[in-house]
Amino acid sequence: MPEEYQYPFSLRQLTCFREVARQLHFRRAAETLAVAQPALSRTIAQLEQALGARLFTRTRREVALTPAGAALLRQLEPVLRSLAALADEARAAAAGERGLVRIAFTGLAMATVLPAILREFHRRHPGIRLELNESPTSTQLAGLAAGELGCGFFHPDAVTPGLTTHQLLRERNGVLLPAGHPQARRRGLSLVDLAATPFVLFPRVHNPGFYDRTLAAFAQAGVTPRIAEEVWPRANAVGLVRAGLGATFMCPSEARNLPGDVTFRPLAGPAPESRLVVGWKPADPLDPPLAAFVAAATEAPRRPGLSARPRPPAAARPR
Repeated sequence: MPEEYQYPFSLRQLTCFREVARQLHFRRAAETLAVAQPALSRTIAQLEQALGARLFTRTRREVALTPAGAALLRQLEPVLRSLAALADEARAAAAGERGLVRIAFTGLAMATVLPAILREFHRRHPGIRLELNESPTSTQLAGLAAGELGCGFFHPDAVTPGLTTHQLLRERNGVLLPAGHPQARRRGLSLVDLAATPFVLFPRVHNPGFYDRTLAAFAQAGVTPRIAEEVWPRANAVGLVRAGLGATFMCPSEARNLPGDVTFRPLAGPAPESRLVVGWKPADPLDPPLAAFVAAATEAPRRPGLSARPRPPAAARPR
C-alpha cells in the first residue's frame, strides 16, 4: 500500500473513540458498540498510543475529553459523515443523480424555453450541477463535436452530422422598435414600412441561416436593408434598440417581458423565421447526468404561445 495511505490508527479505533466521546461513559459506549468493555478500553489505549496524546481523563465518577480529545472529535465528525455518505453518493452517481453537465445556449433559448427546463430539471435532479455558458450556434456546434459540451440550445439551418436534435421553437419574427419610433404605434407593419429604419443584426458567422433568411425577407419585400450595427450577444442588440440606434428582429415568445422604452410589433408579409433546438452527441448509453438533462429538455411542458410542436429526437435531421 502507498505510504500516503498508511495510518497508525484504524477506522474502527476512530469510531470507538467517537462513541466514547459522545457518551462519556465506557460501559454504555461498549453496549452501543456491542463489544466488551475491556476490549473497548484497549482500543482507546491503542489509539492514544498511536496518536501520542491522551484523549480522555477517567476517574471513578466521570470520563472527560482532554483538549487533544476534543480537537480530534471536532475534526473526526465531518470525516465520518463523509465516509457514511460514500455508498449513497456512488449509487446516486450510477443512477445519474450526481455529476456535471456542460450546457451552452443562445439568448433566444434563455428568453423563451430554457428557464422552465432548468426549473423542472433542478426539481427532479437537485444533485446534478449544470455549467451554463451563452454561446453562438457556430461555437456550440464545434464544442459538441469536440465533446466539450454535453448539449446545446442552438439554431440549426443545415444537417448536423453526429448530433441528435429536438425542436423546441419555430416562429416568425416581428420587429422590436424604440418606443418613440414613428411606426411604433402602428398595428400592421411590414418591412416596406421600415425601409428607412436602420437595423441591428448580429455577425453572420454566428448563425448564417437566420442571417440569410433575414436578408431574403428584405429582398422579397423589395427593401434594401440599412444595417446600423452587427453585435452579439442578443442582449446587446436589444440595448441598442433601447438607445434609439435602430430596430431588431425578435420572435413573439421572446417579446413577453420587455422594458417600457421599446415596442414589439408583428410583421405582415416577408419576415425571417427563428428555429431553436436542443442538441447532443448520441451515445449508447448516454452519460447518466446528461441523459437526465436531455429527458427534462425534451419532455418539458411548452410555454403558451410557442408555435412549433416538438418533434421526436432524430439524429442529424435537416432543418
